[in-house]
Amino acid sequence: MERRTHIAMVSIPAHGHVNPSLEVIRALVGRGHRVTYANAPSFGDVVRSTGAELKPYESTLPGPDETWTGDPIDALTIFLDDAIAMLPQLRAAYADDRPDLFLYDIAGAPARLLAEEWEVPAVQLSPTFVAWDGYEEEMAPAVDAMRSDPRGADYYRRFTEWLTANGSAVTDSIAFQGRPARCLALIPRVMQPHAERVDPAVYSFVGPILGNRSHQGTWTRPASAEKVLLVSLGSEFTDHPDFYRRCVTAFGGLADWHTVLQVGRHIDPAMLGQLPSNMEAHSWVPQLAILEQADAFLTHAGMGGSGEGLYCGTPMIAAPQAADQFDNADRLVALGVARRVDVATATAEELRKALLSLTTDPDVRHRAARIRQELHEHGGADRAADLIEAELSQPLRPSERVSSA
Repeated sequence: MERRTHIAMVSIPAHGHVNPSLEVIRALVGRGHRVTYANAPSFGDVVRSTGAELKPYESTLPGPDETWTGDPIDALTIFLDDAIAMLPQLRAAYADDRPDLFLYDIAGAPARLLAEEWEVPAVQLSPTFVAWDGYEEEMAPAVDAMRSDPRGADYYRRFTEWLTANGSAVTDSIAFQGRPARCLALIPRVMQPHAERVDPAVYSFVGPILGNRSHQGTWTRPASAEKVLLVSLGSEFTDHPDFYRRCVTAFGGLADWHTVLQVGRHIDPAMLGQLPSNMEAHSWVPQLAILEQADAFLTHAGMGGSGEGLYCGTPMIAAPQAADQFDNADRLVALGVARRVDVATATAEELRKALLSLTTDPDVRHRAARIRQELHEHGGADRAADLIEAELSQPLRPSERVSSA
């Protein structure tokens, strides 16, 4: 019996890093490949739902009930510590089960190291924007500022020492993470900064890839709702009871609007008190099912939510809080499909004004519809699977080989 091609995916236990890849994994399994997926046991059910086999490892990342400081150096250090702890676990898990190709999330750096060591091809799956020509020069001031901090200097030193100790051909941490030999960007190309300066020989834009999410549940638009607004700050940055109360004041009782509030695991919906008849609040909702019926989306502008909003053609109010959300929010505004507000300072009046100005502007509606059409024609999971299968027959690139020095 002919052996099936073994494709190994490596990611971290975070929905923003796992969800964008799931339909790609499902498509590869559907084509008859054997796919293993290295992640924490807590994501076992999610992984197995695609038909892939879980390769469990113990992650050192903060758990769902722990908080991040918001400091970028702290975050980078946490990810590096996790990668260092992950590598020996991956080596043991795959030593007698070596894949024909590695797929890896941007936080799955150990997979690239093993790919180099075992001389198998590797493809990065990026859930966020990728490097462009001139990226390093433009990022130099921010990197220099971090290097001037003793904690940042220690981070870069440790990363280089780790890469060197493991025989990587690329020992600069920024190049190792940001300059893969091959990458599929699981985001809309319209969300990519300087897209015209991205190397198409390395990076292919295939996202967002959303798939069928009926297993998450459904949502029915109330018959009395002329328009629907979804308010969701994602899964991590949701501990904002005051902001949700301002949303209740801003949108409660607003003529012709029905508002759905997703408040996350940190907030009990009961904390918001008695809601107006045109509002509902939940800890979690089937976001995509609502967006497909919504007329507006107040989002934290994570890349996942931004992509879903664009895919559904839903105008957005962006309320960024951390990481890439600020750049994403600015990009949505530049695309002409969003307004930006500040979670900490936006008043109820400002929130209401942003919603009404956004949804009464015909240019916003037309631009959102045009982008939606482009994304639906983009290719999705099948195109991504085609590109991954093409890499199985390619010779290793120089950056994928272990240095002989």
